[in-house]
Amino acid sequence: MLRRSKSIALGTLFMFAVAAMAPQAFAQSQKLALIMPPPAGMTIARNGASNALALRSNPDLDPVFLRQVVRYASNESPGTIIVNTGQKYLYYIVDDQRAVRYGIGVAREGFEWSGTHRVTAKREWPSWTPPAEMRQRQPGLPLRMEGGPDNPLGARALYIGSTLYRIHGTNQPGTIGLNVSSGCIRMTNEDVVDLFGRAKIGAKVVVL
Repeated sequence: MLRRSKSIALGTLFMFAVAAMAPQAFAQSQKLALIMPPPAGMTIARNGASNALALRSNPDLDPVFLRQVVRYASNESPGTIIVNTGQKYLYYIVDDQRAVRYGIGVAREGFEWSGTHRVTAKREWPSWTPPAEMRQRQPGLPLRMEGGPDNPLGARALYIGSTLYRIHGTNQPGTIGLNVSSGCIRMTNEDVVDLFGRAKIGAKVVVL
């Protein structure tokens, strides 16, 4: 009987010790979370359980078009933008061996083009003035649309040379990877914001 009472007492002491250590263990886990961040594309959710992860990806986007740094041998200077319309990728040159690769939507049949230009302007939440030719093909288009979430140009736009073409965002991320535009290069809003922050006015743009 004495032995059983001693076992119960030891068990009770153990549970109290574990309970006392719980706050310390939680604090330690929080420190580790700061030292070891979650995988790319994920972030700690602050409004839920302390260990919950929230995926920051667009469900409409094919994973092959997610932004990433890739090996890309090039003789172009860092800061150059290379648009490979066949691959449906845009490359921002980091150095002679690496580039940031983005998925893009490109021109549909009959509107393809290629050439070398420069970024001549950058706009946040750009307005959109459809060309007269486009309004003839699509009579319902407005003469002008102010920038905003519903604007087809999305969150940012980089203007290419003296052309009518832009590298811009889109409110239709499901079109990335497709031949859909009238010549402009589409990116997700998240990606065009990232490119907008990297690319400089005057940067070389090569469209293949």
